[in-house]
Amino acid sequence: MKAHVSSILLGVRDMDRAKRFYTEGLGWKIKNDYGISVFFDSDGASPVRFYAREGLAGQVDTDPEGSGFSGLVLTYVVRSEAQVEEIMAEAEKAGATTLKPAGALPWGGYGGTFADPEGYVWSLGYSASGSDQPYAE
Repeated sequence: MKAHVSSILLGVRDMDRAKRFYTEGLGWKIKNDYGISVFFDSDGASPVRFYAREGLAGQVDTDPEGSGFSGLVLTYVVRSEAQVEEIMAEAEKAGATTLKPAGALPWGGYGGTFADPEGYVWSLGYSASGSDQPYAE
């Protein structure tokens, strides 16, 4: 198995709220909306898709009522500290909860962390020292 993600599937409890956060708040474009699932335009990256949480949990035979930190963090690497600040502000305005405000990181980079309305954690980051980073934009 290769170290590659073919798509990211997020189980959401409130589909309408999740769609509003990502489309109206963060500017994502919907490719297909099937009601119980939503596929977003990926711009050539790993596609992100929402599924009703109960249904997705059923597909993988697990309990949909997980609690606490899931151990999953979605990382978004950008090309400047200013982009980190802009995206953090955009997410906050859209209803995200700031977990760690944008600022200098212990390893020398710059970043911040927020949770979307469903509780999924996003880590934004920038580092001037890396030349082969997987930039999201």
